[in-house]
Amino acid sequence: MTIITLLIISGLVILDQLSKLWAVAALGQGRDILLWKNIFHLTYIENRGAAFGMLQGKQWFLISMTILVLIAIIIYFRKIPSTPSGKWMKLSFVLIISGAIGNLIDRISLSYVRDFLYFRLIDFPVFNVADIFVVVGVGILLVVIIFGEIDTPQGAEE
Repeated sequence: MTIITLLIISGLVILDQLSKLWAVAALGQGRDILLWKNIFHLTYIENRGAAFGMLQGKQWFLISMTILVLIAIIIYFRKIPSTPSGKWMKLSFVLIISGAIGNLIDRISLSYVRDFLYFRLIDFPVFNVADIFVVVGVGILLVVIIFGEIDTPQGAEE
């Protein structure tokens, strides 16, 4: 990984942690902020599980799995070619790594993850900025895997 990649990951992790600190300060006393009534609210919760509340109280398992996935991604990251698809794959991994580290910091230091974004309209589980990074990263990765190598238009080679 390059210094720029590490700086981007660090910046995204800091953004996630700052958003969580804000959520605790602004919402931590049971206050909600209704951004769009009955559609989208800011609601602070402490999630002691994984996505959708699964694996409640299994912090050491979740920490171990996160560390193993991070190690695997970092090892694989170095082998990704500098093709157009490879660049998209690297972007997806940067987002996944950033989100995983953001939530890992919470799990290790607090034994829970701070969530505060809530789509009430569909009663979607409350989530956070790190979760957005992971979901967008996985989405990009799926597109790259499904559609394979993206051809560079002739004459536009780097």
